[in-house]
Amino acid sequence: MNRFQKLRTKSVFKWVSLNFSENLLKSSKAPFLGSGSLRICQNPRFYGRKTSAESENFQSPVETSTVDFENVGHISRTTRAQAQAALLEYLHCTRSLQFMDAENMSKNSPFFLEKILGKVKNEAEIGKSITRFLRYHPINEFEPFFESLGLTPSEFTNLLPRNLMFLCDDQVLLENYYILCNYGIARNKIGKIYKEAPEVFRYDSGVLRLKLQAYLELGLSQSTMIKAIASSPYLLIGDANMDFVKAMEKLKSVGIQSNWIEKHLLEGNYYDWSQMVGLIRLFSKMGFNGEQLGELIRQHPGILLECSGNLAHSLVGLLLKFGFTMNEIYMFFLQFPPIEFGKFYRNFRHCYLFLIEIELEVEEIGRIVRSHTVLLGSCALKRVNSLLANLNIGKKRLCGIIKDNPQELKKWVLGSRVGPLPNLGEDLRSQLQKTKFLSDLGYVENTKEIEKARKLFRGKGMELQERFDFLVKAGLDRKDVSEMIKVAPQILNQSTDVIEMKIDYLIHALGYPISSLVTFPSYLSYTTERVELRMSMYNWLKDQGVAEPNLALSTIIACADNYFIDRYVNRHPKGAEIWEKLKQKVYSN
Repeated sequence: MNRFQKLRTKSVFKWVSLNFSENLLKSSKAPFLGSGSLRICQNPRFYGRKTSAESENFQSPVETSTVDFENVGHISRTTRAQAQAALLEYLHCTRSLQFMDAENMSKNSPFFLEKILGKVKNEAEIGKSITRFLRYHPINEFEPFFESLGLTPSEFTNLLPRNLMFLCDDQVLLENYYILCNYGIARNKIGKIYKEAPEVFRYDSGVLRLKLQAYLELGLSQSTMIKAIASSPYLLIGDANMDFVKAMEKLKSVGIQSNWIEKHLLEGNYYDWSQMVGLIRLFSKMGFNGEQLGELIRQHPGILLECSGNLAHSLVGLLLKFGFTMNEIYMFFLQFPPIEFGKFYRNFRHCYLFLIEIELEVEEIGRIVRSHTVLLGSCALKRVNSLLANLNIGKKRLCGIIKDNPQELKKWVLGSRVGPLPNLGEDLRSQLQKTKFLSDLGYVENTKEIEKARKLFRGKGMELQERFDFLVKAGLDRKDVSEMIKVAPQILNQSTDVIEMKIDYLIHALGYPISSLVTFPSYLSYTTERVELRMSMYNWLKDQGVAEPNLALSTIIACADNYFIDRYVNRHPKGAEIWEKLKQKVYSN
């Protein structure tokens, strides 16, 4: 056995003895989603170089992969183990990467491993096949390297160096990478730092170490900095981030220690420390002393950490809008209910929008917000349409119920069972009027047709009759209107003001006679913006000589956007450009 074979056998045995864990052997099911390219070197080098960057006296241990193996193609345990062993052997023995780096890359790059497996055929001896393939096809080492740092192929494809294939050729990157590893940052978190702050990996020798040391000299613990850097990589850009330092000092002044901050920071979140400092100042101006503010933040971390305090700023703004004084807001936060702040804010905002959607008067909304603030933040309400259908009532009656007793909102939260309310005399009269209206149109009572029509025609019977009469007064024959609403019943689900506006646009802006509604009643169902955009585009195309003249109104308006663009807009080279300009103009107006 020659020297190379001995070294390879020793390395593989060491790897197998260390790494046959359950996490490594976990099987997978989902299809392969990798990207990138397996580059082939024209003049392959079967050697490596060790440098000062690679010879650090300590490196953080290999982290268990955060990549879900279920997201890549199904590979058997045995196949995966053999493929990882072959990749480790190539990286460590052939390419002379440090064992810890080679092990991390082979264990935590499942997408890259899947791609290599797609290049070899002999499944019976997959390890030997991969070894043979790698012997003649050197890989781009940056691909498994970046993947092992926690990045997906779609994230790191654009980060791959254009003129490099071998890690040892980028010593600046490796030195800064090892500094972060030795500082204690998990390898699978370093990818986020590379993605969001790539300049960190271009620092000259020793610069990154000095930046990390500067934070420690300001009194911040290393464990806190590890968590903060993982969530906010921009802290390593430029000099020490003074907003971050001020935020730490402010929190410490109100009794919040660094270990609390370390516990509650989420690595996947982005934090704007200057905004947090502003929120702390705002609460101080409200009247909170240090002890009160510290207790509030400890009890409700989301006030400070949810969107970097932006939700708290927004809630304060809403309360001021509804007439709260700063002292009242102070008392509200001082007695904040035992509910997660982010959930409270979302519930409060949804309830506010709910009251707007049911068309409750502005004054009543303000009264309910001021008197039942905690109630609104504690109720995750159903959607308006769903609730109205379940209660079998209209918006007007719902508004009356809420005005009489806002506590009724508790009964309409998500997950609760809501049954129909008993009919009042007014509801019964409305149903009778609607039945009479439908009978006049020719529907027969107690049939499936009239029941289906009741669902299609929304609104009270009196309102439907008023809209019908309006169309007749506008110049249409009563018989024609009856046929129109049978074809397009939704046109009566609009107020007379909206119908009047659309008819006015049809006659005065487009120049069509009102009789055109008889053949195309659905015109009244489309928004004025849609009609204006389609007609403006059609007129432009007609002027350019690429559209047929005298197209029917229904042909221009009724088709889907994609069809209209493919069928008409794209006929002209500048069609798409004009379409976007017209769309911006119409909808901005």
